[in-house]
Amino acid sequence: MAGSGNTGITRWIKALGFTWLGLKATYKHEEAFRQEVWLLAVSTPIALWFGDSGIEKALLIGSVLLLLIVELLNSAIEAVVDRFGGEHHELSGRAKDMGSAAVFVAMMNTAIVWLFVLWP
Repeated sequence: MAGSGNTGITRWIKALGFTWLGLKATYKHEEAFRQEVWLLAVSTPIALWFGDSGIEKALLIGSVLLLLIVELLNSAIEAVVDRFGGEHHELSGRAKDMGSAAVFVAMMNTAIVWLFVLWP
């Protein structure tokens, strides 16, 4: 929105609108994102119940939110790569593989956080 002339509250309202459009588009077009949103919906009450402290609750919920953030970025990378055509290019494949790897690392982070926080 640089150079749009929007400032102050108008800028914030428009940015919120674009955010909502991005979330809706990702939810509509990306199965993995839908699954992770439902994971957040299920895991948040569990985290609030089993987390002993505010820090533990924040770690549990935050690790799933981080997974959603990485999935959003991966989906954006895939959309941009796909926008430039269907022909195979080594760099396009590499970018998509790297985005997928980032999601995998975020998943491992989520699993490790939940394991360490909840394991007796």
